[in-house]
Amino acid sequence: MFSENDIKQITEHGLTIADIKQQLNDFQTGFPFANIVRPATLNDGILQPDPDSFATFIKTYDDEKQNYKITKFVPASGAATRMFKDLFDFLNTGNTNDTTNKVVANINRFAFYDELKKYLPDTPTAHDIISAMLDTNKLNMGALPKALIAFHKYNDGARTAAHEHLIEGAEYAASNGTVNIHYTLSPEHQTKFNELMTKIIPDSEKKFNVKFNITTSIQNPGSDTIAVNFDNTPFRDDNGNLVFRPAGHGALIENLNKIDSDIIFIKNIDNITNDAHRDDTIAYKKLLAGILISIQKRIFQFMHDLDSDNYNETELRNFIQNDLNEPLPNGNISREKFIEILNRPIRVCGVVKNTGEPGGGPFWVHDNTTDRDTLQITESSQIAPNARDIMTQSTHFNPVDLVCGVRDWCGNKFDLTKFIDTKTGFISEKSSNGRPLRAMERPGLWNGAMAHWHTIFVVTPNTTFTPVKKVSDLLSPAHTE
Repeated sequence: MFSENDIKQITEHGLTIADIKQQLNDFQTGFPFANIVRPATLNDGILQPDPDSFATFIKTYDDEKQNYKITKFVPASGAATRMFKDLFDFLNTGNTNDTTNKVVANINRFAFYDELKKYLPDTPTAHDIISAMLDTNKLNMGALPKALIAFHKYNDGARTAAHEHLIEGAEYAASNGTVNIHYTLSPEHQTKFNELMTKIIPDSEKKFNVKFNITTSIQNPGSDTIAVNFDNTPFRDDNGNLVFRPAGHGALIENLNKIDSDIIFIKNIDNITNDAHRDDTIAYKKLLAGILISIQKRIFQFMHDLDSDNYNETELRNFIQNDLNEPLPNGNISREKFIEILNRPIRVCGVVKNTGEPGGGPFWVHDNTTDRDTLQITESSQIAPNARDIMTQSTHFNPVDLVCGVRDWCGNKFDLTKFIDTKTGFISEKSSNGRPLRAMERPGLWNGAMAHWHTIFVVTPNTTFTPVKKVSDLLSPAHTE
């Protein structure tokens, strides 16, 4: 099945033939579905703070953030291929589609238009415009990461997605005058990313009176998975080479595990808005962090009490079941078991009302290992067909808006790789240069890779969720007004 060149490619990724055969078998058999019990809803797994609590939690964060090392973690590894899929389809087939028509009709509204028009004739056709965007000798946007694509237009020029995350981080993630931001990147994008940071950081530091500490990491290529055709045979590029893809954000748990911080904000590279619409994002980021700090303090106090064997069991039970939303096993619970239950990382996750957008939903999922129902973020592809009626009852979904506490009560960092559910994963449909393929995503960073964390779901407004999945999404009010 594999040629010498294939074996060379596999080895260069840090993989073995046995690894690839197992991946191909996983494509064939799929992953077990999540054991969905019911959707998480308001007052049943989802918290909606009242106005007084809202203000208190924000004040908690503002008052105490100087006591914590804070990092904003931005997954930005992937190329923007899917963002331009419809445009590639147009170039490959000559057939127009809604996205192409919308892009061509509004091309001068995009932040990248000033660069694009350098490659356009005076009266460009649709083909001229799309070709200039995607041609490898022109803007080559399909090969860029979303981080380096101009998202927003301002009087003083365009800002890329990575630039906007820098600005956003200054608004809520500064502690003791420093803003730590960590981007995950692909190796081929590192040089251009560094050039961008060198260009924009000095002015940004002056504007916000902070010091930016920008770090990057590369997703371990040994976590990549092979891409396949729809008959589950290896997918090959135009030169006959195997195609490997990062195995979803779940593989980034290793990158996250290396971040030396107390509090880590996580947000996708494409979920960013412009200056005019950022107020809600800032307020709710602070809200989530304030809730995290409040919950974490109580956990640490209970851990201290348990360590000295001087704890109030009734109070502890109430906290675990009512504040952490974690049902306890029947019968007596030993001190050691309480410690095991409490001593885990924490994630506070913003969830927005479900308006039909794709995304992982908050659900109660039965954990067969512990025989308990736990709160999880579950993708639609993880839900069995006979449980889809439960999925349709879901009122909210998670837009990848997390604040994480990753230290234990003694100040030691948790080893985050110890809290993964390795049996989770899913198969998704992607594309390469406009050609469809099947890709494997390992336990997702915010579902399987964090399956055994404490999980708190909190309602946030839809104004905090402004993703760019297609290039035409950049024409929405959150990106243009």
